[in-house]
Amino acid sequence: MKKVISGVRPAGVAAHPDKKEILGKIGRLFLLFVTLAAGVAANDAYAQEKGRSDKRKEAMEAWKKDMAEFRSRSNSDREIESLVDSIASVQASAAVQNMDFVLEADNVSFKNGATAFVNSNTNFIAVKGKRAVVQISPSDFAAGPNGVGGVTVDGMISGMKVKTDKKGRTTISMNVSGIGINAQVEIYMFPGSNEATATVYPNFNSNTVWMSGEIIPYENSTVIKGRSL
Repeated sequence: MKKVISGVRPAGVAAHPDKKEILGKIGRLFLLFVTLAAGVAANDAYAQEKGRSDKRKEAMEAWKKDMAEFRSRSNSDREIESLVDSIASVQASAAVQNMDFVLEADNVSFKNGATAFVNSNTNFIAVKGKRAVVQISPSDFAAGPNGVGGVTVDGMISGMKVKTDKKGRTTISMNVSGIGINAQVEIYMFPGSNEATATVYPNFNSNTVWMSGEIIPYENSTVIKGRSL
C-alpha cells in the first residue's frame, strides 16, 4: 500500500477550495447581483419618472390648448351675446317710444318680502297705445280670478313720461286707471340691453308690487292674458 504524505496532493487529484474562498466568491457574486439589480431599479425608476414627467408635460400642453380654445370661444360668445343685447336694447327702446311694448316678468316681489320666480307668459305689463294691462299670476296651481293663477287689470294710460339719463338708464312712468286698477307704474330699463324692472304703486293702498324681466315689442310677445276684473 502506498503511503500518502500529509500536505502533499497526489498527482491527478484536483484541489478542493476551502470555505473562505467559496464564501468570498459567493460574496462577490452577491455584490455583483445587488449592483446590477440596483442599476436596473435605478434605470426603471428614471424611466418611470421620465414617463410621468412626459405625461405631465403632455397634460399641461393639452390643458393650455383647451384653455386657449375656451377663451377663443368665450370671446366669440361674448361678442355674439353683446350684439344680441344691443339689438334687443334698440328694439325695446323703439317699442317704448312707440308705446307698443310688453315687459315680460320672470320674477315678482311683494310688500311682505315674498319673492316668486314666475312664468313670463302670464306675468307682464303690456302697453298698447293709450291702454295698459297689468297681470300678476304667481300661482301655477290655483286658477285665481283671471283663470291663469292671479289677477288681471287693464285701464287707460295718462301722464306717460320717458326719460333717459346720461348713463343710458331709461325711466318710463305712467298712471293706469280702470275698473280694477288705479295705480302709478314706473319701469326702469338698463342700458345696453332689454332687461328692466317695474314698480306698481296702487293709489288706494300700499300693496306695492315689483316685477323684473325683459321688454320686447308688443307684436313679438307671447303672453297669455287672463280675464280682467
